Amino acid sequence: MKLLLDTHVLVWWLLDDPALSKRAATVLRDPASEVFVSSASAWEIATKYRLGRMPQAEPLVHGFRRLIEGERGIAISVTVEHALAAGMLKGDHSDPFDRMLAAQARLEDMKLVTGDRTLAALVPAAVW
Repeated sequence: MKLLLDTHVLVWWLLDDPALSKRAATVLRDPASEVFVSSASAWEIATKYRLGRMPQAEPLVHGFRRLIEGERGIAISVTVEHALAAGMLKGDHSDPFDRMLAAQARLEDMKLVTGDRTLAALVPAAVW
């Protein structure tokens, strides 16, 4: 199963936060799961850390790639196709980071791992 992580799920997963649902944790630990992390999440984490809205993310900002690869995560870049799809995505969700994740999940045929119902509504398949 190909999984793309919502930014909050990514933070909870890497920091062993109990906010991560048991179902999501089980799916992420499954060796059959391929876990993808968007470069948009790196951007969002760095932005929120810089603004003081995510102080717990300091280790993620300074060791992002090492941390995700240590957990079998695969980085996925934002492409022109992703950007166009995110901009054209129908729905009321206004967060540009979330719209990018939804577009990437759709175009790359991935399930989005998210606890955000508004975001989950933008994709054909979500896990929480």
